[in-house]
Amino acid sequence: MTLSSMITLAASNPVDHVVNQLRYGTDIGGMHVWLWSAHVGNLILSGLLTWLLVSFAANRIATGPASQGARRYTTSNPIAHMVEVICLYLRENTVRPLLHGRTDGFMPFLWTLFFFILINNLLGLAPITDTLHLVDSVAGGHYLGGIIGATATQNIYVTAAFAILAALVINIAGVRELGVGGYVKHLTAGTPPLLWPLMVPIEIVGTIIKPVALALRLFANMTAGHIMVAVLFMFAVSGIGLLKDGGLGYVLGPAITGVSVIAAVAIYFLELFVAFLQAFVFMFLTTVFISQLSHHGEHEHHDAHDHEHAHA
Repeated sequence: MTLSSMITLAASNPVDHVVNQLRYGTDIGGMHVWLWSAHVGNLILSGLLTWLLVSFAANRIATGPASQGARRYTTSNPIAHMVEVICLYLRENTVRPLLHGRTDGFMPFLWTLFFFILINNLLGLAPITDTLHLVDSVAGGHYLGGIIGATATQNIYVTAAFAILAALVINIAGVRELGVGGYVKHLTAGTPPLLWPLMVPIEIVGTIIKPVALALRLFANMTAGHIMVAVLFMFAVSGIGLLKDGGLGYVLGPAITGVSVIAAVAIYFLELFVAFLQAFVFMFLTTVFISQLSHHGEHEHHDAHDHEHAHA
């Protein structure tokens, strides 16, 4: 591959490095339906990696045979130990203060949500799409592009699916905890009957807005950060391209490339933090919304109002 073709590949539209890459489709009822894309591949890979990680950690966290003595209670692998620490922190410091006695029943769902989103976010930071495009460019055909890669959590349809699933769990848990009557009463926000025509529509809209906010927050954060990294690497490769012009290009090229690479590395580390943060925020807000539809949440709500009245 020539230097020119490499520069063209890297310095193209930075959005192309982030958005979904379509692969296979077919016509169904006069409509073209895509059956496979890079995001589909990443979602499947993330599911497999999540299952492998959790299974690997669980086998090493589990209590060993009695013949091991005290060591049977010790996690035997650093990766498994890291997963154990994360799981314990999420359960004891994040979820239990909100859900109390219901914590253990919700943890399998919340842990799965956290690790699945996290692994999707981290896979999006791997240069899978660019590597496959590079291989296709060398091979002279469209062989691997679109099979896997890109950032699945950058896709609004993917984050919307996560949010819909979370909304179902939140509201079904609310009905089971409060009962149908209690759930309907929750929509009145404890206001006098005269205000119900105003409060009930507001509460219904709020119920819809919560999962929408979950979907948009994850989508926007993953899109913005990845585009920023792609733009910086685009500048870095463009700086290399200036070397072909000679003269001033020998000065500007290395300067642009050096600054862009340093900035891209810094943003990349920030994106690693954001990948963990957004997985945590999605899981945490789901927990908060579950806790709001509970008897304990109602008591806290009324206590807050009583506290305000006392100060008044």
